Amino acid sequence: MRKDSRLSRMLHVLVHMHHQQHPATSEQIAQMLHTNPVVVRRTMASLKAQGYVSSGKGHGGGWTLCKPLTEISLLDIHKSLKEGSLFTIGLTDEHNQCPIEQAVNAAIDDVLQEAERLVLQRFGEVTLDQLASGFAGPASEQ
Repeated sequence: MRKDSRLSRMLHVLVHMHHQQHPATSEQIAQMLHTNPVVVRRTMASLKAQGYVSSGKGHGGGWTLCKPLTEISLLDIHKSLKEGSLFTIGLTDEHNQCPIEQAVNAAIDDVLQEAERLVLQRFGEVTLDQLASGFAGPASEQ
């Protein structure tokens, strides 16, 4: 099953943007992520709608941060991307009248809901400046 890596990819991009002296174009971001500029624009549009980035057109244009990293949490970006479930584990519903299947599904569902609450709580506690703290900027990139 394919993993959804949009959250980690956008966190990566936002920290890079913080350290850049100029706007990042969709093409530059696409190269960084090994994807298509159209995908970048579509994804960045959801961050723009929430006020985390802005875009400029024409020569010298591109994507820039609108807020300091201290004001953006992992949860903010997760919500902006409208990510689905954190987990790809699914429940079976082939024998939904079977009391054993119902008990198994209830137990799994309870655990997954609790785990998701904990993950989202922790996402809210981590700001992007914490991610960037170990990165000194463009001079350290090699």
